Amino acid sequence: MTDTARPLSLGILAHVDAGKTTLSEGILYKTQSIRSMGRVDSGDTFLDTDEMERARGITIYAKQARFSLERPDGGALKVTLLDTPGHADFSTEMERTLGVLDLAVLLISAAEGVNAQVRLLWKLLDHYQIPALIFVNKMDQAEAEGREDERRKTVLEAIRRELTDGAYPAVEISDPAMAEEIALLDEGLLDQYMAGGEIGDKEIADLIAERKLTPVFFGAALRLRGVDELLEALARWAKPPQYGEAFGARIFKITRDSAGERLTHLKVTGGFLKVRQTLTYTKEDETIEEKITQIRLCSGDRYEQVDEVGAGEICALTGLKGTWSGQGLGAETEGQEALIRPVLTWQIRLRMGEDPFNAYRKLLILSEEEPMFSVSYEERTKKITARLMGEMQREMMKDMAMKRFGLEIAFEQPSVIYKETIASAVEGVGHFEPLRHYAEVHVLLTPGERGSGIVCDSALPTDVLARRWQNLALGALKNRRLRGVLTGAELTDVRITLVAGRAHEKHTEGGDFYQAANRAVRQGLMAADSVLLEPWYEVRIEVPQGNLGRVLTDMASRGAELKAPDFEGERAVVTGRVSVRALGDYAEELASFTKGEGSIVCGNGPYLPCPDPLPVIEAAAYDPESDKRYPPSSVFCEHGAGTIVPWNEVRARMHVSSGLKTDEAGRIVSPAGGPGDSGNGPAGGSGDGRSMPQGNAADAAGRILADAEELGLKGGVSRAGIANRKETELDFRERQKRFFAAEDELKAIFEKTYGPVKTVLPSEERAKYASRAERDAAVAAAAEAYRNKKAKKREEPAASYLLVDGYNIIYAWDDLRELAERDVKAARDRLMDILSNYAGTSLERVILVFDAYKVSGGQERIYTHHNISVIFTKEAETADQYIEKTTRELVKNYRVAVATSDMVEQVIIFGAGARRLSACDLLEAVIRSAEEVRETYLETQAGGKYFLQNNLAEKLSDVKLEE
Repeated sequence: MTDTARPLSLGILAHVDAGKTTLSEGILYKTQSIRSMGRVDSGDTFLDTDEMERARGITIYAKQARFSLERPDGGALKVTLLDTPGHADFSTEMERTLGVLDLAVLLISAAEGVNAQVRLLWKLLDHYQIPALIFVNKMDQAEAEGREDERRKTVLEAIRRELTDGAYPAVEISDPAMAEEIALLDEGLLDQYMAGGEIGDKEIADLIAERKLTPVFFGAALRLRGVDELLEALARWAKPPQYGEAFGARIFKITRDSAGERLTHLKVTGGFLKVRQTLTYTKEDETIEEKITQIRLCSGDRYEQVDEVGAGEICALTGLKGTWSGQGLGAETEGQEALIRPVLTWQIRLRMGEDPFNAYRKLLILSEEEPMFSVSYEERTKKITARLMGEMQREMMKDMAMKRFGLEIAFEQPSVIYKETIASAVEGVGHFEPLRHYAEVHVLLTPGERGSGIVCDSALPTDVLARRWQNLALGALKNRRLRGVLTGAELTDVRITLVAGRAHEKHTEGGDFYQAANRAVRQGLMAADSVLLEPWYEVRIEVPQGNLGRVLTDMASRGAELKAPDFEGERAVVTGRVSVRALGDYAEELASFTKGEGSIVCGNGPYLPCPDPLPVIEAAAYDPESDKRYPPSSVFCEHGAGTIVPWNEVRARMHVSSGLKTDEAGRIVSPAGGPGDSGNGPAGGSGDGRSMPQGNAADAAGRILADAEELGLKGGVSRAGIANRKETELDFRERQKRFFAAEDELKAIFEKTYGPVKTVLPSEERAKYASRAERDAAVAAAAEAYRNKKAKKREEPAASYLLVDGYNIIYAWDDLRELAERDVKAARDRLMDILSNYAGTSLERVILVFDAYKVSGGQERIYTHHNISVIFTKEAETADQYIEKTTRELVKNYRVAVATSDMVEQVIIFGAGARRLSACDLLEAVIRSAEEVRETYLETQAGGKYFLQNNLAEKLSDVKLEE
């Protein structure tokens, strides 16, 4: 090892039970970092040191180890190996580690191939732009089965199909015969190769670093097969990044050692870090300065103390008390918003007599180490909640609480975690001026791209507001989780731009801008049209083909957005997305009706607008004006004291103007005014001579508004609108109460004077008191109208339509279901022929609708089969959706019936004014139709004749059929 060894952070990623920890042990053993390999099943691995990890045989916490590699060019690598959790419940721990990786090794079990968790891991690697090598493990099992070559080919094809087409077996990459094919991965490299250049280790390393080439290794980690080849490739092809000289670091984890010492785990991304060095950062409204007391280089449960670390190194620091996971230090900014996140929040139940606030303070310590716990405490209700991924994480939290604090906790039923955003642009204003303090902030809130989180920037020149004050204002917004005003949920997908501000030469302190900036955002949200967002799952459902119809029906009733089903042998695969709230406990229902043969895998999907937000908002009962941590009001100095001014009155009191054109509430009504334009009348100044033009901030804001114009959402709800609606409802109820009270009072006075009031009889009762001649005339007129109506109906019969949900009927009729289990297309053709014969004896026009099914390009296709119309819906449009749409159009002019056994769909159809037929009703109608003809037969594609089979034939046994 030379002094010029370059640091490299290497992560090992895999789905659970793929052999990830075993591979890590093999790497450490082969590099002589450990003397012997531990085994997961024996509980003696070098990296899984936690009691719970050894008891369960899984990795829960990301661990690190260190080893060295000599490079062929005479240099060396100092590698920090990070072994990450594979269980889905601990994916958040794994994702936090990705932010500090230079290179990853993705493990795939040869037996399981590319499954849902592998696809998620590759998506994460792509999101964080981390180059990767792939190690296909457990090939010894395929060897024992005599299928090694077949398994190798199958897995490689799946990798190229579902992950990357740049995957090549590592043994082939250096083969000169493969040089041209490798050169095709990069245009510049191809030009170099065609000009006679060679493709060596440097070129291959560049392709891997740019994620254009992914070497694939095949082996068996437990037997150390393929480990040497993997290490050799790391030494030849790993390309450590270049770092700058300015200090920067990213924190990815907070833990405590066996003595309770708080450890801040970070990667230095620039410059150097030394013992006794002071780090400065802002947390909420406080500027924190802390001194490093130790720098530790950790490996397993051991560590080495050093005085200094350079860029690229991963270490743990002591002495820092306020840091948090994801924090950037120095030149580093905040990290990207996590892709994996909990979508359910669980209420924590405490033991009888336990003080909720003391329990909350203890659980906060656990939340610091596992940020996705996100423990919250509601002062009004004394309730503690936590955001968790799944059952394993709940069990871990219960064990940690008991072992660390002797705290016994339990979890009640979860609720969905909502988020909030805004529908259109608005200006928020905040002022903080108690005695001897001063800060004013104006922010432009605009809709951000979906999934972008909170983005903060400034459009202010430094000659208007000094850079340090701008940084304090923006830092106040970046370093805390902002909340919406509808339910108090986390705010997301919003761009916050500083467009005006003012400081006082004598009285302004850093915390003043923290207060003013947060109040400005809250004030803007109170006036804005906010949108409640709910989480969706990306789902993959695998079931036997016989259960496909039920799954499609179930998912359609839950409002799912599905792609066309695929078929893998005897199984059907349905992919798409569905809201977390609508999916509920469908996994248990699926296991029940498929007898355990069906499976559903859910991954984090997008947050989309909630279709019915008002019940959620009312249930949350959140009052933003009473939230002391996030006040929307401002503080002004009046008569020598600070005075709180409500959010809807502060605009007229502001001391400066942004130049934006707004209405009285602050909503943007045009892009921007010119420099110094007050824009909104009174808000341009307070009338005391303190109005201050804001330079070119309005022009910059105009460009931001233009960019955000297409990002807004429909269906926004303003907090003021909700308040007005409630006032209107209360006002209506009060007026209604007064009206009936007055009516009752008048009735009492009338009856006291003239006697009881006689109720007017309905028309049927009045007929009893009509004369005989009047009654006879009425009866004759009614009879004549009835005869005319019947005659007209015989002369001009109204057209009738029958819409049939194809797959629903196929899987409801026994004979067609049995045929579909062997050949879905044959069952579909037979149903078309049955309905064609039925249409021949019925006056109804039959429309048979099938869900999008292997239609090229996913386009809607309509054609005529004999005398019926057959519809194949477009991709991701279910038959239910098509039938509902068509029914609502046809019922305007025709009689319509819909055949389906989907109860939810029947209710919708009934509401649209159509007649409902179950699958059984349609079968009876087909049988009656068969009785009307002497011969009933169906034609196959070959043109032959055959009779209705199985159960359907039995039900038609009374009808004489001839061959």
